[in-house]
Amino acid sequence: MLAERSSFNPLISPEDVIPSRPELMVKGVCNAGATTFGDEILLLLRVMEAPAPDDGMVFVPVLDLDGRPGNAYRFLTFRKDDPDLDSSDPRVVSYRGRLYLTVISHLRLARSVDGVNFSIDPKPTIMAQGPQESYGIEDARVTLIDDTYYITYVAVSHFSYTTSLMTTTDWSDYQRRGAIFHPQNKDVVIFPERINGAYFALHRPDPGKFGLPAIWIARSPDLLHWGDHRHLLGPSLEGWDAWKVGAGAPPIATERGWLEIYHGVSHDGVYGLAALLLDGEDPSRVIACSPAPLLVPETMYEIQGFFSNTVFTDGVVRKLGESDRLLVYYGASDQYVCMTEFSIQAILDSLGPCKPAQTQGNMLYDGGRVDGGRSPRPRRE
Repeated sequence: MLAERSSFNPLISPEDVIPSRPELMVKGVCNAGATTFGDEILLLLRVMEAPAPDDGMVFVPVLDLDGRPGNAYRFLTFRKDDPDLDSSDPRVVSYRGRLYLTVISHLRLARSVDGVNFSIDPKPTIMAQGPQESYGIEDARVTLIDDTYYITYVAVSHFSYTTSLMTTTDWSDYQRRGAIFHPQNKDVVIFPERINGAYFALHRPDPGKFGLPAIWIARSPDLLHWGDHRHLLGPSLEGWDAWKVGAGAPPIATERGWLEIYHGVSHDGVYGLAALLLDGEDPSRVIACSPAPLLVPETMYEIQGFFSNTVFTDGVVRKLGESDRLLVYYGASDQYVCMTEFSIQAILDSLGPCKPAQTQGNMLYDGGRVDGGRSPRPRRE
């Protein structure tokens, strides 16, 4: 089944976004949460910024926590020839065993009436705030329940990373609800309605040394307190999703159950997208999986960029006025926002049995080396 990439891709590029401060440049815009508001499609973009490059120095932006008003940054500086510095990964630098992000991210709204041409707000919509967000905020997912939009996002700091929640009803006033999952947990997507009296969310905790990064499911009485955590779907141990899997956009309701577009990562660090079908009354029960990825990096903007060979979605919406058409907004190479279109019915018809390793908790994993002893090169989370 072919993905119908928009002929306008990339829809949004770094040069389309005004930096939040004159001394910063936009390095990437990607991984947008998506929803509808009135007759518009809204994207909540991740905007990644950094100081202009310097041949001899590495600059690391972090939130200034010295109590000055506003959203001020300070810049840590490292010499590139310092033997204690490792800057081989474009996302992070390591200095004397401590990791720092090379960019700092905020969230920004973009609006469209046709799903293709977007007007981007000139200023940041939501900035990092406080010690738990000192390295920025990333990868928003948006779920509409009743009249409230629930936005999960990744908060990164020197403490760790975790998933926090904020809410809005009008996309102008936002209320922070704080961290809702423990540290080292991300890819949190909330289902858009109560199911048998409870709220559900997919998430991905760090498995430590005893497993591989996998999709888990949890339930909540109030969207703030989460429990009954259960393993849902893990990597297949071979092929396009051999190394890790994670939830993408909030699930959508279909006549066959909950349809989830998720991501997987191969041993070579290539990101692809696929579909998962969950029981409509018991979403902890997996019904079917994609036998092959729906989307893998193929175009130049997906293969080369800030973080190459990556397609990664946080947001899907039904095409306005066409209930069978699904618009999947995805980050390409952590640098661009793109869109591809699918028939929901065609996705459902393509699904089949999941591989045993995916639903049995990766029983063959031996603590860090799988599939003939190969370990993947470091990749984005």
